[in-house]
Amino acid sequence: MKKSLIALAAVAASGAAMAQSSVTLYGVVDTSVAYVKGDKSVSGLLNNGAATSRLGFRGVEDLGNGLKAEFVLEGAVSPDNGGSSFDFKRQSTVGLAGEFGQVRLGRALTASYNAVSRYDVFGTNGLGSTLAWSGAETGYQNRSNNMISYISPKFAGFGVGIDYGFGEQKKNKTNRYMGIGATYDNGPLSLGLGYDKQNNGLGELPNEDLKTWQLGGSYDFAVVKLAAFYKETKYTQISTNGSDKLKTWNLGVSAPVGAAGVVKASYNNYKLSDSSEKAQQFSLGYVHSLSKRTALYGTYSYLKNKNGGTMSLVADAGATPDDNGKQHGVQIGLRH
Repeated sequence: MKKSLIALAAVAASGAAMAQSSVTLYGVVDTSVAYVKGDKSVSGLLNNGAATSRLGFRGVEDLGNGLKAEFVLEGAVSPDNGGSSFDFKRQSTVGLAGEFGQVRLGRALTASYNAVSRYDVFGTNGLGSTLAWSGAETGYQNRSNNMISYISPKFAGFGVGIDYGFGEQKKNKTNRYMGIGATYDNGPLSLGLGYDKQNNGLGELPNEDLKTWQLGGSYDFAVVKLAAFYKETKYTQISTNGSDKLKTWNLGVSAPVGAAGVVKASYNNYKLSDSSEKAQQFSLGYVHSLSKRTALYGTYSYLKNKNGGTMSLVADAGATPDDNGKQHGVQIGLRH
C-alpha cells in the first residue's frame, strides 16, 4: 500500500509538471486554381491565396513568477505538389516572456513588417495582395536571420518591437539588419509605423543597401473597414553610392456580407523616383467562411505597368505582363 501511494504521488507530481508546459502542432493548408493572363500566361494550382501554407510547432513552459520560456519552429509547405524543404525558415526562435515583454533569438518576421503589413486587406497573400513587400519585385526581406528581438507589452494601446540581425560575416556590416516597429491599437482605430535598414547581401539585391520607412492605419466602422499605408524604400548602390527610391501607397476597404462573408478591394500605386516607371494595381476579392477554420475565397487582380515598368503579379511563376504592361489574374481557392 505504501509503495502504491508513493507511485500515485509520483504520477501526480509528474502530471503537475507536465501541465506547466505544452507543445502545440499547428498549420494552414491553402491552395487555389489560378489563371494569370499577360505576354506569358500561366494557369494551374497556386498556393497561399488567402493565407500562407505552413506547419509549425509552438512550445511554452511556465517558469513561475510570471516568466515563460517559449519556442516556435515553423516551415512552409506546398500543397499543390506536396513539396517542402522544411527548413523552418518561416520562423525558428527561442525566448523568454514576462511582464517586461518578450525577448527572442533566431529567425522571424521583423517588427517593422508586422507593424504595417497588416493594413493590406488581402493579408499580403494571393494575387490581390500588394507588391510592396515582395522580395522578387522590391528586394525587401520581411524576415531576418541571426536576430535578437524585443517586443514590449502594450501600454494604453501602444507597443514597440526592436530587432537587430547580426551579419555574422568577416565584415560586420555585411548582411546586417536593424529595424523598429511601433503600433497603436485602441478599439476601431489601428496605427503602425516601421523603419528598416538591410545591408548588402540580403535578399534579391546583394549589391545594394536598403532603407525603408512605412506608415499605415485602419479604422473599423463596423459596416466597413478602411485601411491605408505608405512605404518608401531607398536603394543605395554600394560600389557607386548612387541611390533611387521606390514609393508605394495603398488604399483598401473590406466589408462584411451576411454572417459569413467578407468582400474586399484595394488599390496600389508604385512609383520609382528619378524615373518615369510606375505601376498601378486594382484587386477585388471575396471570402466566405464555412467554419472558424475553413473558408472559400475568390480574387481578381489587374496590374498596369507604365513607361517601362516590369512588375508582375506572380513573377516567380514565370508570368510576365503583355506588351502594354498589363496583367490580369483570377483565383478561386480553399483555406483550412
